[in-house]
Amino acid sequence: MNIPISGGQHGLFERLFAELRPKLHRYCARMTGSVFDGEDVLQETLAKAIEALPGAGPIANPEGWLFRIAHNAALDFLRRRAREQAYSDEDLDMIVDPANPTIDRQAASAGLHTFMRLPVTQRSSVIMMDVLGYSLQEISAMLDTSIPAVKAALHRGRDRLRQIANEPHDRPLPRLGAAERQLLNAYIDRFNARDFDAVRDMLAEEVRLELVAKTRLNGREEVGTYFGNYSRAQDWHLVPGFVENRPAILVHDLNDPATRPAYFIVLAWHDGRLAAIGDFRHARYVADSADMHAL
Repeated sequence: MNIPISGGQHGLFERLFAELRPKLHRYCARMTGSVFDGEDVLQETLAKAIEALPGAGPIANPEGWLFRIAHNAALDFLRRRAREQAYSDEDLDMIVDPANPTIDRQAASAGLHTFMRLPVTQRSSVIMMDVLGYSLQEISAMLDTSIPAVKAALHRGRDRLRQIANEPHDRPLPRLGAAERQLLNAYIDRFNARDFDAVRDMLAEEVRLELVAKTRLNGREEVGTYFGNYSRAQDWHLVPGFVENRPAILVHDLNDPATRPAYFIVLAWHDGRLAAIGDFRHARYVADSADMHAL
């Protein structure tokens, strides 16, 4: 997407960011190993882009500009988390693997935690080419590195993904404490019964809501209005579950509850009251990458 943008065209930039949001999230989530951390990095990317836009001058390739910001924001996040792996010495003469549908499928279907086992240079290159479909030239420009370096990172990253794909999966299943399970089930039961007055009774006074990619509300009175939209919708059914080992509400299509959840909602509790809600109804692309399973 090469629509030139200048510092004064905030409306055009906001529309572009909204259009690229799913693609940017797929990148950030795989770089950080988490759909939640990926969303945090995405928010940081937007903030940094808005801050830089007035002084950026004409931007010939806004998509590439945003991905450079997202890449750097992801690296900053990894440094803060003290989990960034050291850059490997790469053989810059190594050629990129030829197009291979098996490799492409391995990268596209790999879990987020799998990408965290690749060094950062390999991870970013494999995500950009095999998951997002960018060319060598585009990746080189976005990552501000040479094409031979990208080729080498792709070769080694793909080889490592092949190795990981043959390893057994032995991650333990998460567990939910009795008290939190009771609160989660009570919320879901009241919600599914459309007893929204009873749901509002669970809210803390200073409750916060983030309707991801849409809006934020604060306080019991504001957040209470959010349930009105659900009362008018007919496309949801809630079940308890986990997203990346975090307790969550998985939201299925009421007309086809056997399919993969369409999106999810996460809750935070304080002293038995609902203190925070994160609802991904308007960011359903996040569920595509998320490790989800029902209780």
